[in-house]
Amino acid sequence: MFRASCNLRPIATAPPALNALLTPNLHLSSPSNLPTVSTFAPLCHPTFLSHTSCKPASSRERRLPLRLMGTPFPPKSTASFSAESGSGTGREILVQHLLLKEDNLELLVDLQKRVSAGEDLSDLAAEYSICPSKEEGGMLGWVRKGQMVPEFEEAAFSASLNKVVRCKTQFGWHLLQVLSEREESLLQDIKPEELHVKMQDPSFVDEAQLIDVREPDEVAQASLLGFQVLPLRQFGSWGPEITTKLDPQKDTYVMCHHGMRSLQVAKWLQTQGFKRVYNVSGGIHAYAQKADPTIPTY
Repeated sequence: MFRASCNLRPIATAPPALNALLTPNLHLSSPSNLPTVSTFAPLCHPTFLSHTSCKPASSRERRLPLRLMGTPFPPKSTASFSAESGSGTGREILVQHLLLKEDNLELLVDLQKRVSAGEDLSDLAAEYSICPSKEEGGMLGWVRKGQMVPEFEEAAFSASLNKVVRCKTQFGWHLLQVLSEREESLLQDIKPEELHVKMQDPSFVDEAQLIDVREPDEVAQASLLGFQVLPLRQFGSWGPEITTKLDPQKDTYVMCHHGMRSLQVAKWLQTQGFKRVYNVSGGIHAYAQKADPTIPTY
């Protein structure tokens, strides 16, 4: 599961601080020679690699920034990694907050009054919050039930839109505001054999969105027809335009070598509003071994 230290800071920096008002997570560092991106962790440290069915990563994949979860453009948000996340029938909320120490209740009450009088919670978070999310105006991003500690979750999911409420957790006192809500999206693995069956239908290739996030030299060694190449290392060039390149309402399938880089991108796509995202379990390597032996392995 996740590591129980709470850090509400943007993912690209992610120093240890208040890790997770949530469930614990696995923290993997990102090499300095790769581009970093910024987003918000929903009441926890940003890297959410839960249990997946991926094969062990190759050396290339282990060097990649496993904290890729967001971008410097809106919506700045994230959610937890898992092999299957979201039923598509729940509710996600966009939350911002500020956090004060337990003995600062008097200040909290004063700040709540100031917000009621018209001041912006994000401005107050930037000035007073002890959560690293203060650097982004207290923005935590899109979250769903089951991600947050019970006290915060109860307050957040009970709050009316735009109303500022307060609650107390083991981390201190919070003022929180729900800015928006949306239907929960779907993220799950698809087995190579299942994908292979779908690939035999010409209409599937035409209607689905197929993304290969490997590098060009890898694609030159082995590839699948119909997959658009969006290399993870070039994220900065295609990430900001993803909702114009692709349709968030269409089924989207993401593939890499062993299924780890694709899981990062699949999860990020989910935070960008893509409704149904499928990660190719085991990547093209598993596809070649289990579904189509004519595909080379490397």
